[in-house]
Amino acid sequence: MKRKVTLKQIARELDVSISTVSKSLRNSPEISEDTKQKVQAFAKLYNYKPNNIALSLKNKKTKTIGIIIPEIVHHFFATVISGIEQVANENGYNVIVCLSDESFDKEVINMEMLATGSIDGFIMSLSKETQLKKDFHHIVEVINQGMPVVMFDRITNDVFCDKVIIDDQMAAYEAVDYLINKGFKKVALVTTVDYVSVGKLRTEGYLKALRDNNMMAEEDMIVKIEDIDNCSVKIERLLEEQKPDAIFAVNELFAVTCIKLAAKMGVNVPDDLSVIGFTDGIISQFSSPAITTVSQNGIKMGRSAAKMLIDRLEMEEEDEHYRTEVIETHLVERESTPTL
Repeated sequence: MKRKVTLKQIARELDVSISTVSKSLRNSPEISEDTKQKVQAFAKLYNYKPNNIALSLKNKKTKTIGIIIPEIVHHFFATVISGIEQVANENGYNVIVCLSDESFDKEVINMEMLATGSIDGFIMSLSKETQLKKDFHHIVEVINQGMPVVMFDRITNDVFCDKVIIDDQMAAYEAVDYLINKGFKKVALVTTVDYVSVGKLRTEGYLKALRDNNMMAEEDMIVKIEDIDNCSVKIERLLEEQKPDAIFAVNELFAVTCIKLAAKMGVNVPDDLSVIGFTDGIISQFSSPAITTVSQNGIKMGRSAAKMLIDRLEMEEEDEHYRTEVIETHLVERESTPTL
């Protein structure tokens, strides 16, 4: 008997990406005929069977929800999972959590693993690499096979499904406008690279707040970080060379790094530098000084996502009208901004 292989194993054997294997097996016109023939021949040789969702699954519920998140480091994702679990348990569902580790391939593998009949539907936030590649074929395939997907936080408008988000642009706008109204003239931004959807939207909010207050956006006052583990060098350069009087950071890890580096340089927060972060997790609450931050309400986002998915799973008839729910945000004022 020939051994059963997975997409990952075929990709490794042929030295191509998982995406290439998947598209080759679907006869995608994006892939060359030579590559498609090689992949299809290898798959046939080893009796590869795609994990298609059988129609009978409609009447064969597992009462289990699959969750795919980019990472577990951020307190935000932990709170979303908590919200999902609350609603799932209230409705007799269990959850399975998988991490993509910001990897497109791992996201695809997670979906392949879970879409074998072990779960009824997905709740997911896209990995950075998936957003960079703009390749969502694995999600579209699952939806087309009859398995509902709800996206939250990091989403794409290229996939038609239910979504739960915040108004990232407006939340950032309000935070930066707050700083400007406090009298700050040199407001810097520490953000992600543009292909991360939430970072891009928060950057747009920052720029709009400057424009609406007749302030020029300066390229040197905007720091875009790709690797969160190595963000200190760029932030330290910003503090040394530009000497901002306020910083808006698009997540709490960037915010606490700004405060830590400022202290190292003898810059007092909030007397010499004010900092606003994003998320309102444990780091923001227990940092010294505690960080003024935009609250995302991850619990509510998770509860809404779970309710959307379960409602769709328990519909008697399919509904192709998808909806996007926007969760409200608010600014939590703490010690990293002046009280007056």
